[in-house]
Parts: sequence; structure tokens; C-alpha cells
Amino acid sequence: MSDEKPVVASKTPFSVLVEAGKNYFWCACGRSESQPFCDGSHKGTGITPVKYEAEKKEWIWFCGCKQTGNAPLCDGTHKNLA
Repeated sequence: MSDEKPVVASKTPFSVLVEAGKNYFWCACGRSESQPFCDGSHKGTGITPVKYEAEKKEWIWFCGCKQTGNAPLCDGTHKNLA
């Protein structure tokens, strides 16, 4: 296991229409080719995906920069990235 830091996948959030009762696994490492969701690219990084369970059908803004303080949701942190 290493102490790798997440990479910025996008400087904007990903809007996703989630379905009630469905589980989503948000990519926390930034390496997934299936953003904003995990594809297993985190293996060996020490970073694990974050489970999100949708309570209702609605649009959700998943963090793209991977720096949010409210994982897996966007908290606007991307606005402060260089």
C-alpha cells in the first residue's frame, strides 16, 4: 500500500441522474477511465472508492477534482485549483 494522492480527473463536477436504491462507487483516485465511477484503477494506490447509495431518482453532482471535503459530492473545491 502506498501514500499516493488522488489525481484531478476533471476541474468540473460530473452530473449524473442516479436511480433510487442503486449503489454507485465513486472513483476517489482520479485514475478511472469510467469517471466519475470506479473501474478498479485504484489498485495499489492505497485509495479506495466511495460508495454512494441513491435514495431517490435525482441529478447528483459527483466531484471530478477528487479534492472535495464532502466525498463523493462536489463542494466547489475545484474553483480553487490552480
